[in-house]
Amino acid sequence: MFVDEAVIKVKAGKGGNGCVAFRREKFVPRGGPAGGDGGNGGSVVLRSTARINTLTKFRFQPEQRAQNGRHGEGSNCTGRSGRNLVVEVPAGTLVYDRDTGELLRDFDGPDQEFLAALGGRGGRGNTHFRSSTNRAPRFAEDGTEGQSMTLNLQLKLLADVGLVGFPNAGKSTLIARISSARPKIADYPFTTLQPNLGVVDMGEFDSFLVADIPGLIEGAHEGHGLGDRFLRHIERTKILVHLVDLSDLSGRDAVDDFLVISNELSNFSPGLPEKPCIVAGTKIDAMQSPERRAALHRHCESEGLAFHGVSAVTGEGIGPLLREISECVREAREAAGDALQQPNPVDDVLSVAKEAHT
Repeated sequence: MFVDEAVIKVKAGKGGNGCVAFRREKFVPRGGPAGGDGGNGGSVVLRSTARINTLTKFRFQPEQRAQNGRHGEGSNCTGRSGRNLVVEVPAGTLVYDRDTGELLRDFDGPDQEFLAALGGRGGRGNTHFRSSTNRAPRFAEDGTEGQSMTLNLQLKLLADVGLVGFPNAGKSTLIARISSARPKIADYPFTTLQPNLGVVDMGEFDSFLVADIPGLIEGAHEGHGLGDRFLRHIERTKILVHLVDLSDLSGRDAVDDFLVISNELSNFSPGLPEKPCIVAGTKIDAMQSPERRAALHRHCESEGLAFHGVSAVTGEGIGPLLREISECVREAREAAGDALQQPNPVDDVLSVAKEAHT
């Protein structure tokens, strides 16, 4: 099951109460107060990881609670602090405050952390309240409650290449051909109901990640078909591969198909049309009208776009298309070289939590 939105409640642990105790030992008269402090409550930390790519687990575990701190004990024994709860989320997750709608954190890469809820402070034992006028205090401090928040998680997949096009344009067949992904493939529209990811291995440690999103139709930005809810998954991609059905079975004009999808991308986000784009004319093995391919090729040349005719069934044209994609991905990575060489440092959130309790 692919889930790209989830609402969770995070609750940090409560701090333990301080202890009221007195030192009572032989030959030590009037030993004085000896109540230990309560332990700090555990904090809730969100950590991004590349090992998962869905928010499914939060559908079944919507509440995430950290451990409470233990109460203080006699002989100045401090209670044990609660364990911090580290919750893993997919890289590419956006964290919003559900009440205010504020964006709290954008995990734009793996191994990043965010302190979602700070654990409560442990209460002080009666030892801290001893003074010249009160040598035997009979009270201690209670621990404070941990923070709690309701968070809205939204996932934007981190992929190098995004496949877009009409339903049944051959996106799933292509990703199954070039990677180990095994999406559902059938001869009816909207076969793909959720994004699919596939890793394309080009050899010599050169690979890239491809995202196949459900097909778009005219008016998708207004909610037609499956709407545009999946388009956010290609907002982070480096390049787009626009698939256009060249077979006569669609009954549509290839150039019109290209313009319709391009318009939907523009209506969703002005930044999408600015991404590098490669046009792939698919199903050339079932093409009976060569003029369809020629017309689309001419249009791509007029727009300055690379064009490849391919058949995911026979493999024709797949090699040149992959080499073109690989080169574009490499150039995009080099353009973002500074960001890759200087990754965002992981926030030492547990140290922040510790400092907050001191």
